[in-house]
Amino acid sequence: MDRTDRAIIEQLRRDCRLTNTELADRIGLTPSPCLRRVRRLEEQGVILGYHARIAPKALNRGFEVQVDLELTDQARTTVERFEAELVALPEIVEARRMFGAPDYHALISVADLETYEQFMTQRLLALPGLAKLQSRFAMKTLKADVPPPGR
Repeated sequence: MDRTDRAIIEQLRRDCRLTNTELADRIGLTPSPCLRRVRRLEEQGVILGYHARIAPKALNRGFEVQVDLELTDQARTTVERFEAELVALPEIVEARRMFGAPDYHALISVADLETYEQFMTQRLLALPGLAKLQSRFAMKTLKADVPPPGR
């Protein structure tokens, strides 16, 4: 990857709705070579997809909870069953298997505290192989990975 590829990636991170002509203008290429580079980055798996960022509150999911989860054991069947059921829950917007403790870290998005309490007691605590759960709530988000448009 060269400087031009990095410029393409940065522009698309900021606004994936750019037309190829707009993207080409911003990085100083003509449209044809710009499109070839974008397609190559897609084929190489550098660009994984294009997404719209939706305000969680607009979907009635403005209450986010970070949850650490520990398993009863590390047996393959326990891990596979737990992971399959965890990622099947639509309230889980991000899940990561960790090295060390905790075994998993998840980001959960629901309407409010009451909805989270119901989800936790009825769904999370029922996950197979779960030994321990710890919830944390953010006071505010200082920085997110995706830069706002126009920066």
